[in-house]
Amino acid sequence: MSVVLWICGTILSVSAFLAIIRLVKGPSILERVIATDVLLLIVSAALCLEMTVNKHTNNLVFVVLACLVGFIGSVTVSRYVTDRRNA
Repeated sequence: MSVVLWICGTILSVSAFLAIIRLVKGPSILERVIATDVLLLIVSAALCLEMTVNKHTNNLVFVVLACLVGFIGSVTVSRYVTDRRNA
């Protein structure tokens, strides 16, 4: 279990680093929103990994809320950008 934990932690760390690079470097607002959404999902995955390792479900509400906020935020920004392009 320890090896799997280290592998998952490494993958999540590398992917968070790459998402932060895309967040800073992204030329358009849509790419930055996608990078923020990916970063939020990485945090949710890290919380799920922590819950699995420690065998509890205390953070489940935070995971569901983070996924919900990420989805609503992405849809809101995409609709805003779509409306601005039509005007």
